[in-house]
Order: sequence, then structure tokens, then C-alpha cells
Amino acid sequence: MEEELGKVIIAPGVLVTIARLTALSIPGVVRMSRGWVDSVSHFLGRTISGEGVRMEVEDNSVSIELYIVAERGKNMVELGRTVQAEVARAIEEMVGMTVKEVDVHIQDVESPPSA
Repeated sequence: MEEELGKVIIAPGVLVTIARLTALSIPGVVRMSRGWVDSVSHFLGRTISGEGVRMEVEDNSVSIELYIVAERGKNMVELGRTVQAEVARAIEEMVGMTVKEVDVHIQDVESPPSA
């Protein structure tokens, strides 16, 4: 018999960080876009935004919008699908929330930073 010890509460900013870091870890994502999302990085009801990520949280599920800058020469459709799959997997595995959708907005294309 498992005894309940209390609640585990994940801060909304943690979800944004997980999505952002996961997207940035994918080859072909140069950086997160500095679009309108960064200018409204505060809570609007159940909307969380910041650092190229916008999320809607409802009960135990999330809808995610990512704004990225892609590496020049990459297949944009494949990159977008990879970002969708990896971000959904990360949220589901790390915090156990259901991901309704992950929309990827490719805002620009540029060369990767020099090493």
C-alpha cells in the first residue's frame, strides 16, 4: 500500500524551461526567437510565456508554442517535427503532464554560431 505524503507542485516556469532547453538541444535549432513572447513573460491566467515559449496549461495538460531560429540548410519540416516530438516527450516524461499539441514557429534562419 502506497502512502500519500502530500503534493508535488511544478512551478509553471519549470515547464517553460524544460521546453526551451529541449528545443535548444536539437541539432538544427540555433536559438529561441526573440519575438513577442519575450515581451510578455508573465502570467495571463493559465498562459505562461517567456524565452521563445508560450504555453497554455489546463488541468494536467499543456499546449505549447515554440518560436525558434533554425540552422541554414536544414530541412525545416523535419526539424519542426523533431522539435515537436522531443518537447512533448520531455514534458510527458519529466513532469507526467499530457501534451495536447506542440506548435513550432520557425521565425528565421541563420548560420550556427562558430565554435
